[in-house]
Amino acid sequence: MLAEQIRSSSDAIPLFQAYGVELEYMIVHENSLDVAPIADQLLCDKEGNPSEEIELGDIAWSNELALHVIELKTNGPAASLNGLASRFQANVNDINQRLSGIGARMMPSAMHPWMRPDVEMKLWPHGYNEVYEAFNVIFNCSGHGWANLQSCHLNLPFAGDEEFGRLHAAIRLLLPILPALTASSPVCDRQLMPHLDHRLETYRHNADRIPQVAGVVIPEGFYTQHDYCRYILEPIYQTMTPLDMAGVLRHEWVNSRGAIARFTRNTIEIRVMDVQEHPAADVAICQLVANVAKALTEETWSSLVDQQKAETLRLRDIFLNVVDNADETMIIDPDYLHFFGWNEGLCTAGDLWRSLAERFPAEEKPLGDALDTILSEGPLARRIVTSLQGNLEERLPIVYRELCDCLEEGRSFRPSQLNV
Repeated sequence: MLAEQIRSSSDAIPLFQAYGVELEYMIVHENSLDVAPIADQLLCDKEGNPSEEIELGDIAWSNELALHVIELKTNGPAASLNGLASRFQANVNDINQRLSGIGARMMPSAMHPWMRPDVEMKLWPHGYNEVYEAFNVIFNCSGHGWANLQSCHLNLPFAGDEEFGRLHAAIRLLLPILPALTASSPVCDRQLMPHLDHRLETYRHNADRIPQVAGVVIPEGFYTQHDYCRYILEPIYQTMTPLDMAGVLRHEWVNSRGAIARFTRNTIEIRVMDVQEHPAADVAICQLVANVAKALTEETWSSLVDQQKAETLRLRDIFLNVVDNADETMIIDPDYLHFFGWNEGLCTAGDLWRSLAERFPAEEKPLGDALDTILSEGPLARRIVTSLQGNLEERLPIVYRELCDCLEEGRSFRPSQLNV
């Protein structure tokens, strides 16, 4: 989201008193499932002019950098995650109904399996285009890393430095294991990738031209606004200045770490989660992540002092392993497991999440059912790989058409139920 709203300290929302969720989906042609760069045909104001955002009650639709991507998001802070999945689903159905009239539909998952960005990528050409053009000039957005990535973002609020320090420490600890739940991008260029979360492997190299932009994805351990701005944001801005003389990109959102502080609205935005096959799965994951983060901020299993000492590079190493193997990644760092109260020896990332999910069960049945599928059958990426059966040429369109159906019908993807 590019529009920034300054929030004064007096009206900042305290920890876990509100949530912001953003879901990105591809628009594809109904018959071929190739990407369809027509988001501006959906995002129109009452006069029919392209608009960057359409507000529909408590849900809004907005554009992204790529013209074939549309974002659904909470229209402002949501007081609770309960009930949110059904509202997102209703908007998914609304969009699909509108798209059906022009031979298109929405596709879930974090990467299109056969998109050719070098020939199919089209930038959003309307409002904020100067921002996208600036990114394109500096980083060349014709590759998968910019053109072919869809994610779920979770925004969590904080009020003041003390809450920011607690929340940032908790989120840094959670980032390395999130792909064990959310990986949904095992295919790219019609090939199985060596990473179950290929989106993140691609994402972390997006800004290699300016390494300060993404760092090592896991944000460094700075726990006050002053230190964060001085040691993370300012080096980004200074390094980019020769390439962005007009300062178009001199904003917090240019920071591409896996979680970024948005001091203009007093939130931290988690960015490492691949989008799932239907909204209930995304909201279920967001609810579990928020509950575990809350327990960490309350020092349920480990002290704030210890959490804030967690070394960035050790967290990065766990993260990279989980990007590759998701839920089956063996966590061999006992100090890391201690942060979550795990004292039973080594375990997989999936084991750790199952333990956490038992402590924080979903509050709505649709969320619980979606999360049970992930925890019992693996993240979406693993289920996609299982369904492909090694025969990508024949089964890719079958599997991804089923994923489109799952999104439209609001149900989890299960290999055992795929009709061939």
